[in-house]
Amino acid sequence: MPLISGKIISISLKIIRGVDVKKFNPNKNIIITLIIVIIVVTIISLTAAHRTNSGKTNLGQSAVNDSVGFVDKVISFPGKAISSGISSITTLFNTYDENERLKERIDGYGELSIQNDNLKKENETLKKELALNETLGNYEKVTATVVSRSPDMWQDLLIVDRGSNDGIEPNMAVLAQKGLVGRVVEVNATTSKVELLTSKNQNSNHFPVQINSEKGDSYGLLKDYNDKENTLIVSQLVGDMDIKEGDIVQTSGLGQNSPANLPVGVVQKVKPDSYGLDREVYVKPYAEMYNIPVVTIIKRLAGAGE
Repeated sequence: MPLISGKIISISLKIIRGVDVKKFNPNKNIIITLIIVIIVVTIISLTAAHRTNSGKTNLGQSAVNDSVGFVDKVISFPGKAISSGISSITTLFNTYDENERLKERIDGYGELSIQNDNLKKENETLKKELALNETLGNYEKVTATVVSRSPDMWQDLLIVDRGSNDGIEPNMAVLAQKGLVGRVVEVNATTSKVELLTSKNQNSNHFPVQINSEKGDSYGLLKDYNDKENTLIVSQLVGDMDIKEGDIVQTSGLGQNSPANLPVGVVQKVKPDSYGLDREVYVKPYAEMYNIPVVTIIKRLAGAGE
Protein backbone atom coordinates (compact mmCIF):
# COMPACT_ATOMS: atom_id res chain seq x y z
CA MET A 1 0.00 0.00 0.00
CA PRO A 2 2.83 2.54 0.79
CA LEU A 3 4.40 1.65 -2.58
CA ILE A 4 1.18 2.46 -4.44
CA SER A 5 0.81 5.72 -2.54
CA GLY A 6 4.39 6.67 -3.43
CA LYS A 7 3.76 6.00 -7.08
CA ILE A 8 0.64 8.13 -7.02
CA ILE A 9 2.51 11.02 -5.43
CA SER A 10 5.41 10.66 -7.97
CA ILE A 11 3.00 10.69 -10.91
CA SER A 12 1.27 13.74 -9.46
CA LEU A 13 4.58 15.60 -9.20
CA LYS A 14 5.50 14.76 -12.80
CA ILE A 15 2.15 16.05 -13.98
CA ILE A 16 2.71 19.26 -12.09
CA ARG A 17 6.24 19.69 -13.52
CA GLY A 18 5.17 18.88 -17.06
CA VAL A 19 2.30 21.27 -17.08
CA ASP A 20 2.85 24.76 -18.26
CA VAL A 21 0.96 26.70 -15.67
CA LYS A 22 0.80 29.77 -17.78
CA LYS A 23 -0.58 27.81 -20.76
CA PHE A 24 -3.28 26.15 -18.73
CA ASN A 25 -3.96 29.05 -16.49
CA PRO A 26 -7.75 28.89 -17.08
CA ASN A 27 -7.72 25.35 -15.83
CA LYS A 28 -5.61 26.08 -12.79
CA ASN A 29 -8.48 25.36 -10.38
CA ILE A 30 -9.03 21.94 -11.88
CA ILE A 31 -5.37 21.08 -11.53
CA ILE A 32 -5.29 22.24 -7.91
CA THR A 33 -8.40 20.24 -7.12
CA LEU A 34 -6.88 17.17 -8.71
CA ILE A 35 -3.71 17.57 -6.69
CA ILE A 36 -5.74 17.92 -3.45
CA VAL A 37 -7.74 14.80 -4.27
CA ILE A 38 -4.54 12.88 -4.92
CA ILE A 39 -3.04 14.06 -1.64
CA VAL A 40 -6.20 13.18 0.32
CA VAL A 41 -6.35 9.73 -1.26
CA THR A 42 -2.71 9.25 -0.44
CA ILE A 43 -3.19 10.26 3.19
CA ILE A 44 -6.19 7.96 3.51
CA SER A 45 -4.24 5.09 2.00
CA LEU A 46 -1.31 5.66 4.31
CA THR A 47 -3.62 5.91 7.32
CA ALA A 48 -5.47 2.73 6.44
CA ALA A 49 -2.20 0.87 5.91
CA HIS A 50 -0.82 2.13 9.20
CA ARG A 51 -3.98 1.20 11.13
CA THR A 52 -3.99 -2.25 9.52
CA ASN A 53 -0.43 -2.88 10.63
CA SER A 54 -0.53 -1.36 14.12
CA GLY A 55 -4.25 -1.49 15.03
CA LYS A 56 -4.12 2.15 16.22
CA THR A 57 -5.05 5.47 14.66
CA ASN A 58 -2.42 8.09 14.05
CA LEU A 59 -2.35 11.49 15.68
CA GLY A 60 -4.11 13.28 12.83
CA GLN A 61 -6.93 10.81 12.54
CA SER A 62 -7.37 10.77 16.32
CA ALA A 63 -7.61 14.56 16.34
CA VAL A 64 -10.19 14.48 13.55
CA ASN A 65 -12.24 11.78 15.31
CA ASP A 66 -12.18 13.70 18.59
CA SER A 67 -13.23 16.88 16.83
CA VAL A 68 -16.09 15.14 15.07
CA GLY A 69 -17.20 13.56 18.35
CA PHE A 70 -17.12 16.92 20.15
CA VAL A 71 -19.10 18.62 17.40
CA ASP A 72 -21.62 15.75 17.50
CA LYS A 73 -22.05 16.18 21.25
CA VAL A 74 -22.52 19.94 20.91
CA ILE A 75 -25.09 19.52 18.14
CA SER A 76 -27.00 16.66 19.82
CA PHE A 77 -27.02 18.13 23.37
CA PRO A 78 -30.01 20.52 22.85
CA GLY A 79 -32.03 17.75 21.22
CA LYS A 80 -31.28 15.35 24.04
CA ALA A 81 -32.09 18.01 26.64
CA ILE A 82 -35.44 18.80 25.00
CA SER A 83 -36.26 15.09 24.64
CA SER A 84 -35.39 14.51 28.31
CA GLY A 85 -37.54 17.47 29.37
CA ILE A 86 -40.53 16.27 27.35
CA SER A 87 -40.10 12.78 28.81
CA SER A 88 -40.00 14.22 32.36
CA ILE A 89 -43.14 16.29 31.78
CA THR A 90 -44.96 13.26 30.33
CA THR A 91 -43.90 11.18 33.34
CA LEU A 92 -45.11 13.94 35.68
CA PHE A 93 -48.56 14.02 34.06
CA ASN A 94 -48.76 10.23 34.11
CA THR A 95 -47.81 10.25 37.81
CA TYR A 96 -50.48 12.86 38.55
CA ASP A 97 -53.16 10.84 36.75
CA GLU A 98 -52.11 7.67 38.56
CA ASN A 99 -52.15 9.53 41.87
CA GLU A 100 -55.70 10.73 41.23
CA ARG A 101 -56.81 7.19 40.39
CA LEU A 102 -55.19 5.90 43.58
CA LYS A 103 -56.98 8.59 45.61
CA GLU A 104 -60.30 7.51 44.12
CA ARG A 105 -59.51 3.90 44.96
CA ILE A 106 -58.56 4.82 48.53
CA ASP A 107 -61.86 6.69 48.95
CA GLY A 108 -63.64 3.65 47.54
CA TYR A 109 -61.79 1.37 49.94
CA GLY A 110 -62.96 3.51 52.88
CA GLU A 111 -66.57 3.20 51.74
CA LEU A 112 -66.18 -0.53 51.16
CA SER A 113 -64.63 -0.92 54.61
CA ILE A 114 -67.64 0.78 56.22
CA GLN A 115 -70.02 -1.40 54.21
CA ASN A 116 -68.03 -4.47 55.19
CA ASP A 117 -68.20 -3.55 58.89
CA ASN A 118 -71.96 -2.99 58.64
CA LEU A 119 -72.43 -6.31 56.89
CA LYS A 120 -70.36 -8.05 59.57
CA LYS A 121 -72.53 -6.53 62.31
CA GLU A 122 -75.69 -7.49 60.45
CA ASN A 123 -74.36 -11.01 59.94
CA GLU A 124 -73.55 -11.39 63.64
CA THR A 125 -77.03 -10.15 64.56
CA LEU A 126 -78.67 -12.62 62.20
CA LYS A 127 -76.54 -15.44 63.60
CA LYS A 128 -77.71 -14.61 67.12
CA GLU A 129 -81.31 -14.44 65.94
CA LEU A 130 -80.91 -17.81 64.22
CA ALA A 131 -79.47 -19.32 67.40
CA LEU A 132 -82.44 -17.93 69.32
CA ASN A 133 -84.91 -19.37 66.80
CA GLU A 134 -83.28 -22.79 67.13
CA THR A 135 -84.04 -22.75 70.87
CA LEU A 136 -87.68 -21.86 70.16
CA GLY A 137 -88.53 -24.92 68.13
CA ASN A 138 -91.85 -25.38 69.99
CA TYR A 139 -93.18 -22.00 68.84
CA GLU A 140 -94.49 -20.59 65.62
CA LYS A 141 -92.51 -17.43 65.03
CA VAL A 142 -91.96 -14.62 62.53
CA THR A 143 -88.67 -12.76 62.02
CA ALA A 144 -89.01 -9.02 61.41
CA THR A 145 -86.66 -6.12 60.74
CA VAL A 146 -86.80 -2.92 62.75
CA VAL A 147 -87.68 -0.11 60.32
CA SER A 148 -88.12 2.80 62.71
CA ARG A 149 -87.16 3.81 66.23
CA SER A 150 -87.79 7.39 67.25
CA PRO A 151 -85.02 9.01 69.33
CA ASP A 152 -87.51 10.65 71.70
CA MET A 153 -89.20 7.26 72.25
CA TRP A 154 -86.02 5.17 72.07
CA GLN A 155 -86.65 3.27 75.31
CA ASP A 156 -90.36 2.81 74.70
CA LEU A 157 -91.25 1.83 71.14
CA LEU A 158 -89.98 0.52 67.83
CA ILE A 159 -91.69 -0.35 64.53
CA VAL A 160 -91.09 -3.58 62.60
CA ASP A 161 -91.90 -4.56 59.01
CA ARG A 162 -94.45 -7.31 59.82
CA GLY A 163 -98.17 -6.83 60.38
CA SER A 164 -101.58 -8.43 60.17
CA ASN A 165 -100.79 -9.74 56.68
CA ASP A 166 -98.17 -11.93 58.35
CA GLY A 167 -100.48 -13.10 61.14
CA ILE A 168 -99.21 -10.67 63.78
CA GLU A 169 -101.62 -9.79 66.60
CA PRO A 170 -101.51 -7.50 69.66
CA ASN A 171 -99.92 -8.85 72.89
CA MET A 172 -97.60 -11.22 71.05
CA ALA A 173 -94.21 -11.53 72.77
CA VAL A 174 -91.18 -10.14 70.94
CA LEU A 175 -87.63 -11.45 71.35
CA ALA A 176 -84.28 -10.31 69.98
CA GLN A 177 -80.79 -11.84 69.98
CA LYS A 178 -81.08 -14.07 73.07
CA GLY A 179 -84.10 -12.99 75.03
CA LEU A 180 -87.38 -11.14 75.56
CA VAL A 181 -87.49 -7.45 74.60
CA GLY A 182 -91.18 -6.49 74.60
CA ARG A 183 -94.70 -7.05 73.31
CA VAL A 184 -96.70 -6.06 70.21
CA VAL A 185 -99.12 -3.26 71.15
CA GLU A 186 -100.36 -2.07 67.74
CA VAL A 187 -100.79 -3.91 64.43
CA ASN A 188 -101.21 -2.55 60.90
CA ALA A 189 -101.35 -4.41 57.60
CA THR A 190 -97.59 -4.41 56.97
CA THR A 191 -96.09 -2.98 60.17
CA SER A 192 -96.41 -3.43 63.91
CA LYS A 193 -95.50 -1.33 66.93
CA VAL A 194 -93.57 -3.01 69.73
CA GLU A 195 -93.47 -1.71 73.30
CA LEU A 196 -90.14 -2.52 74.94
CA LEU A 197 -89.44 -3.80 78.44
CA THR A 198 -87.46 -0.59 78.99
CA SER A 199 -90.66 1.49 78.66
CA LYS A 200 -91.68 3.65 81.60
CA ASN A 201 -95.36 2.97 80.90
CA GLN A 202 -96.63 1.51 84.20
CA ASN A 203 -100.00 0.43 82.82
CA SER A 204 -98.90 -2.12 80.23
CA ASN A 205 -96.21 -4.52 79.11
CA HIS A 206 -96.12 -6.44 82.40
CA PHE A 207 -94.84 -9.97 81.93
CA PRO A 208 -95.43 -12.75 84.47
CA VAL A 209 -92.11 -14.54 85.02
CA GLN A 210 -90.68 -17.43 86.96
CA ILE A 211 -87.27 -17.59 88.60
CA ASN A 212 -85.66 -21.01 88.57
CA SER A 213 -83.61 -21.58 91.71
CA GLU A 214 -82.06 -24.70 93.25
CA LYS A 215 -84.89 -25.27 95.74
CA GLY A 216 -87.76 -24.44 93.40
CA ASP A 217 -89.42 -21.80 91.29
CA SER A 218 -90.55 -18.36 92.36
CA TYR A 219 -93.12 -16.32 90.46
CA GLY A 220 -93.38 -12.59 90.03
CA LEU A 221 -94.19 -9.75 87.68
CA LEU A 222 -91.70 -8.08 85.38
CA LYS A 223 -92.85 -4.47 85.32
CA ASP A 224 -89.96 -2.02 85.67
CA TYR A 225 -86.55 -1.15 84.29
CA ASN A 226 -83.54 0.45 85.94
CA ASP A 227 -81.83 2.46 83.21
CA LYS A 228 -78.84 3.30 85.43
CA GLU A 229 -77.95 -0.34 85.96
CA ASN A 230 -79.53 -1.60 82.72
CA THR A 231 -81.51 -4.22 84.63
CA LEU A 232 -85.13 -5.41 84.62
CA ILE A 233 -86.93 -5.48 87.97
CA VAL A 234 -89.19 -8.31 89.11
CA SER A 235 -91.55 -7.59 92.00
CA GLN A 236 -94.69 -9.02 93.63
CA LEU A 237 -92.91 -12.31 94.25
CA VAL A 238 -94.92 -15.33 95.34
CA GLY A 239 -93.22 -17.74 97.76
CA ASP A 240 -90.18 -17.46 99.95
CA MET A 241 -87.70 -19.44 97.91
CA ASP A 242 -84.09 -18.39 98.25
CA ILE A 243 -83.13 -16.51 95.09
CA LYS A 244 -79.43 -16.12 94.24
CA GLU A 245 -77.32 -14.36 91.66
CA GLY A 246 -77.17 -16.31 88.42
CA ASP A 247 -80.65 -17.91 88.68
CA ILE A 248 -82.47 -18.15 85.36
CA VAL A 249 -85.51 -15.95 84.67
CA GLN A 250 -88.15 -17.02 82.11
CA THR A 251 -91.72 -16.13 81.26
CA SER A 252 -94.19 -18.21 83.28
CA GLY A 253 -97.09 -18.19 80.81
CA LEU A 254 -99.53 -17.23 83.57
CA GLY A 255 -102.23 -14.74 82.62
CA GLN A 256 -102.26 -16.06 79.05
CA ASN A 257 -100.63 -12.90 77.72
CA SER A 258 -97.40 -14.65 76.68
CA PRO A 259 -96.10 -18.18 76.16
CA ALA A 260 -94.16 -19.90 78.93
CA ASN A 261 -90.42 -20.53 79.09
CA LEU A 262 -89.30 -17.62 76.92
CA PRO A 263 -85.78 -16.54 78.02
CA VAL A 264 -85.56 -13.23 79.86
CA GLY A 265 -82.22 -13.06 81.68
CA VAL A 266 -80.30 -13.96 84.82
CA VAL A 267 -80.59 -12.68 88.38
CA GLN A 268 -78.02 -10.01 89.16
CA LYS A 269 -79.03 -9.15 92.72
CA VAL A 270 -81.94 -9.27 95.22
CA LYS A 271 -82.84 -6.50 97.65
CA PRO A 272 -85.86 -5.29 99.65
CA ASP A 273 -88.30 -2.92 97.98
CA SER A 274 -88.72 0.72 99.02
CA TYR A 275 -91.21 -0.27 101.76
CA GLY A 276 -89.14 -3.12 103.10
CA LEU A 277 -92.09 -5.50 102.87
CA ASP A 278 -91.15 -7.41 99.70
CA ARG A 279 -88.14 -8.35 97.62
CA GLU A 280 -87.14 -6.91 94.27
CA VAL A 281 -85.08 -9.03 91.90
CA TYR A 282 -82.76 -7.22 89.49
CA VAL A 283 -82.38 -9.18 86.26
CA LYS A 284 -79.69 -8.72 83.64
CA PRO A 285 -81.51 -9.24 80.30
CA TYR A 286 -80.15 -11.58 77.67
CA ALA A 287 -81.00 -9.10 74.91
CA GLU A 288 -79.16 -5.88 74.19
CA MET A 289 -81.98 -3.38 74.66
CA TYR A 290 -80.30 -0.49 72.87
CA ASN A 291 -79.21 -2.36 69.75
CA ILE A 292 -82.16 -4.19 68.18
CA PRO A 293 -81.96 -4.38 64.35
CA VAL A 294 -83.91 -7.65 64.04
CA VAL A 295 -86.64 -9.23 66.22
CA THR A 296 -88.53 -12.51 66.45
CA ILE A 297 -92.26 -12.35 67.12
CA ILE A 298 -93.76 -15.38 68.90
CA LYS A 299 -97.17 -16.12 67.38
CA ARG A 300 -98.22 -19.22 69.31
CA LEU A 301 -97.16 -22.72 70.26
CA ALA A 302 -96.43 -24.84 67.22
CA GLY A 303 -99.54 -26.82 66.28
CA ALA A 304 -101.90 -24.65 68.33
CA GLY A 305 -105.12 -23.56 66.65
CA GLU A 306 -106.01 -20.13 65.52
